[in-house]
Amino acid sequence: MIELFTAGTPNGFKASVTLEEMGLDYTVRAISFDKREQKEDWFLKINPNGRIPAIVDRGNGDFAVFESGAIMHYLARKTGQLMPADEKGESLVMQWLMFQMGGVGPMMGQANVFYRYAPEKIPYAIERYQKESRRLLEVLDSRLADNEYLAGAYSIADIANFCWARGHGWGGISIDGLDHLKRWIDQIEARPAVQRGLAVPEKIDPETRKDAVVKTVRTMLP
Repeated sequence: MIELFTAGTPNGFKASVTLEEMGLDYTVRAISFDKREQKEDWFLKINPNGRIPAIVDRGNGDFAVFESGAIMHYLARKTGQLMPADEKGESLVMQWLMFQMGGVGPMMGQANVFYRYAPEKIPYAIERYQKESRRLLEVLDSRLADNEYLAGAYSIADIANFCWARGHGWGGISIDGLDHLKRWIDQIEARPAVQRGLAVPEKIDPETRKDAVVKTVRTMLP
């Protein structure tokens, strides 16, 4: 049994969607940022960085895994799902997973902060992160022009990038003209397991969001 510690964020969805797609049994512990549960001693023993998501694999000696990409890779290796068995195939998936971890997530996250939450509107910062986010989404669109999915068959790389790309509007990032990206987002979002994963721990619309999400992000600001 997997215990998932999460909240309604793109990184949190990466873990819950992966668990749903793999059909694994898991329990959910929703972490309250308002209460700063992610900074409590008990949680820091699971994730020293004090961020969500994190999992504890109760069936593997209470093994804890933090960092969303590491969680996805661990589960893929554990189950043999959503990851090719061959060396080159696995590398291709990991390349696109790292693309999200090192680029799409950080850049779109900063676009969200400066566009939506910063107490002072800084045009340079807003434009800088929106432009870089758009560029990264254009890279995805280019890849998807000749490929149904990012790394051959549907994989954790698609889930990771999708969970961020679907919320482009929240950071004021246009995907006009990125028709291959739009096709891919719609195709993944239609999957029943993805829809279930996006409802963990609560359903959140990526465009309108909810007050709870606003509070969550604000508590994470410096």
